[in-house]
Amino acid sequence: QVQLVESGGGLVQAGGSLRLSCAPSGRTFSGYLIGWFRQAPGKEREFVATITRSGVTPYYADSVKGRFTISRDNAKITVYLQMNSLKPEDTAVYYCAASRFTGWATKTYEYDYWGQGTQVTVSS
Repeated sequence: QVQLVESGGGLVQAGGSLRLSCAPSGRTFSGYLIGWFRQAPGKEREFVATITRSGVTPYYADSVKGRFTISRDNAKITVYLQMNSLKPEDTAVYYCAASRFTGWATKTYEYDYWGQGTQVTVSS
């Protein structure tokens, strides 16, 4: 069982930046692909970004490409999501998740463990 804890959410004005962090509680997630998803009120949870176990190769949803950066520090056992040029439509609860999937995992059912989420609110 992998327990994930997100932090770093908050309220920011449009055009601003936030950095989210995801760390495991009690166990390393070095053998897992880590992804970020988000869910806005009344909408389905959607894929944002993911990164390989090595932390070398990221993959992004088109809606965040060029604005968000996912990174992984295996020494600190933390995955980050740097969010720049934020827009009001980025407002959502952001979740990190861990997957044992061997390919790119962009669907919620491909992930085995989920954090509780952190709220990101972007005001216009």
